[in-house]
Amino acid sequence: MHTILIIGLLGLAAAQETPPTSVEGRWINPTRSVIIDIAACGSALCGTVQWASAQAKQDASKGTATLVGTQLLTDLQPKRDIWEGKLFVPDQKMHVEAKLNPAGDQQLRVSGCAVGGLVCDSQLWTRAEGPLPTSD
Repeated sequence: MHTILIIGLLGLAAAQETPPTSVEGRWINPTRSVIIDIAACGSALCGTVQWASAQAKQDASKGTATLVGTQLLTDLQPKRDIWEGKLFVPDQKMHVEAKLNPAGDQQLRVSGCAVGGLVCDSQLWTRAEGPLPTSD
């Protein structure tokens, strides 16, 4: 009897859990130096650089020859109210654990942690509307 009740409650809780807000679309970082497009990539989501300033390209040249077209976010999967995956940080030539937390429809908190979660940083990205900039 108790087992049936527990299974029923677990099923109800799972049914009520809603997926996180979609993070698909174009996003610009706080310094307005990179625009990334997050879209379906197989069974996950990926984030690919669509535009970058000259300074961002120069900074990233340590880790990638061509910043525009590089996938910075990979294997993004929904986990409760956030998205988790990997983040490539080209200027430091490293991959870190990433968490994307939608903050309404127009903002996205992007966090990355390295060294087993001991070193973390986050940025608040804004949805990028309109055409891509033509130059730096």
